[in-house]
Amino acid sequence: MKIRPQVKFLSKKLIQQIIEQARNILCTLGTQIYNPSILSLLADHGARVQKNDNQVRFTEQMIDLALSHAPHSFQLFDVIGNQTHDFSGNKVHFTPGSSGLDFLDAYTKKSRRPGTTDYIHYAKIVQQLPYIASQSTAFVPADITGLISDSYRLFLSLLFGEKPVVTGAFTIESFEVMKDFQIAIRGDEESLRKKPLTIFSCCPSSPLKWSDITSENVIQCARFGIPVEFIAMPLAGFVAPVTLVGTLIQHTAETLSGVVISQLTAPGAPILYGGSPAIFDVRYETAPMGAIETMMIDCAYNEIGKYLGLPTQAYISLSDAKLLDTQAGLESGIGAILGALAGINNISGPGMMDFENCFSLEKLIVDNEICKMVFRLLDGIQPRDDFPALPRFQELLEEKTLLVSEHTVCHLRAEHSIPGPVINRQKRTRWEAEGLRTMEDEAHIQVEKLMAGYQPSRLSGQIKKQLIELMKKEAKKYGQDQLPDENYLHSQL
Repeated sequence: MKIRPQVKFLSKKLIQQIIEQARNILCTLGTQIYNPSILSLLADHGARVQKNDNQVRFTEQMIDLALSHAPHSFQLFDVIGNQTHDFSGNKVHFTPGSSGLDFLDAYTKKSRRPGTTDYIHYAKIVQQLPYIASQSTAFVPADITGLISDSYRLFLSLLFGEKPVVTGAFTIESFEVMKDFQIAIRGDEESLRKKPLTIFSCCPSSPLKWSDITSENVIQCARFGIPVEFIAMPLAGFVAPVTLVGTLIQHTAETLSGVVISQLTAPGAPILYGGSPAIFDVRYETAPMGAIETMMIDCAYNEIGKYLGLPTQAYISLSDAKLLDTQAGLESGIGAILGALAGINNISGPGMMDFENCFSLEKLIVDNEICKMVFRLLDGIQPRDDFPALPRFQELLEEKTLLVSEHTVCHLRAEHSIPGPVINRQKRTRWEAEGLRTMEDEAHIQVEKLMAGYQPSRLSGQIKKQLIELMKKEAKKYGQDQLPDENYLHSQL
């Protein structure tokens, strides 16, 4: 029987203390919510609401009620309708980082604003990476009006990829068309509810605040059965206590407030107990996602979420590096391993760098290899026809090698994870003879190979046409009469 390796940072007693303090904060100090309908909802359930300053003080009963309704797991499905995710127990899935404003150019080694073509390349590549389970709306194309940037990214992801999408809306208006995209693919609202296609990130503002937009997205997602991941972002030492425990208390309070809003709106609405907290580096006034303390906070709040019986998410497998260098691999690798050993269900980060601001296709290729290693690690150590051991060693002594042994042939691929070309295991002489290519060189070669090998999504041409028409209609509402590369979009039908 194999043992799943794991890591823990909190004792049961400390988890209980953190939750108790977070609940006390919500019931005593409360949180500000700038959404009149949610204020009324919470008031109807016994919360003390001060409408003059939008302050809400929760009750212990409403928190308990919300937690009793929250599902312990849910599944996610691709555009074809096949299940791809099971957010239960300690099952782990990887998804790229999201909402970057910059794009690392492989030729100039400089960051720049991305365009539609960059996003299409990304969607085509992530579709073919076997260890990245979902897409995300990874970065923001700069060649369209910002008023449709949320819906446009989801549109491109659904048009060119089949994997489910982690996304979100930064305007209330964007949600409607983003929901319509999904209904067009599923056929009707009930089918979408049964087979959710996306996860929406909904972010409270630290400290202890919900804007009108993000809180509205929580209730709209709950009503349509669209899963939500709560992304509280307290910064330790800046807009949160400097201690990791203090930051965890704040993160718990902010996330619990979202759970209450969701579950009182629609009991049983699917949610992920997630976040993107970090420490604050006072030297440079930055929020380093690759800091070991940031990763410790992520793993710890995952333990709190699991204690509450909820599936979890974290931004952890990413780096603050500016290039695809040693720092990028160091921070992304440590984060991926810690997150997986902690049992975080949805690990967000591959491809992302520079404080969640910049996306790199080449880094995404490397991170896919990191994810492959992580899954081998999680598979653990188990006997495979190893007992009794005597015959194996008799064979070894007689043959002087087990290279072509039946036992080796049978178990090699299960036991040894063979990496792709970006992980170099050649002898130096062969590496030199083949051109002294760096990891970044190999990653770019793989990007080009995946682009050349891309097969269009199996989504029907009729539905693709419907998505294009919905997107064109949305763009025209905001003064953009034509989509970038519109002829190419129609060629995908």
